[in-house]
Amino acid sequence: MQSSGFWWILLAGAIYGVLHSFAASLWLKDLAARIFGEMGRKHYRLGFVIFALITTLAYFSLVLLLPDARLYVIPAPWVYLTGALQLAAAFCMLLSLWSTGIMGFLGLEGLFHPEKAADRLPLVTGGFYKFTRHPIYFFSFVVLVLMPFMTWNLLSFEIGVILYTLIGSLFEERKLVLEYGQEYIDYRNKTPWIIPIKLK
Repeated sequence: MQSSGFWWILLAGAIYGVLHSFAASLWLKDLAARIFGEMGRKHYRLGFVIFALITTLAYFSLVLLLPDARLYVIPAPWVYLTGALQLAAAFCMLLSLWSTGIMGFLGLEGLFHPEKAADRLPLVTGGFYKFTRHPIYFFSFVVLVLMPFMTWNLLSFEIGVILYTLIGSLFEERKLVLEYGQEYIDYRNKTPWIIPIKLK
């Protein structure tokens, strides 16, 4: 651990989480709408996606650039099983993303269909969203946990991403209650949080 960038990556993950939570806040979205008017409202999502992509690449680059040490490699034949599960999870993640409306999710609706651009995406409760309120997060966790090899830097990155996702999803749910009201509260009451298991 000492010969790796483990602690630096954890620190970067904390900064990354704070920045992303702030950028995803309704307060900042409303501020953009007040400053830039209709353009700010329609294109805020796209701006956030671009910001998220750039900062995520910068964050992940630390895994590659800082000194590192290997922890383990999953041997054959188990690596074939974990790889198949990763592919299945990635496919399910794409299906979940598709069901939310990928153009709206990526913020491209305002560019290609400005007349359809809305303040919010419709609340999706079908497909994998019947089993978990955050299927994209769940399947991304499966992909992360089943990596075919592990290093200290990659472990630190995964810890940061998972912690940020868990904490961020709680703030996201507060925002969803503000956006969708009782509709989301009813959905939350009957649908598990991230892991698709309903706890008593």
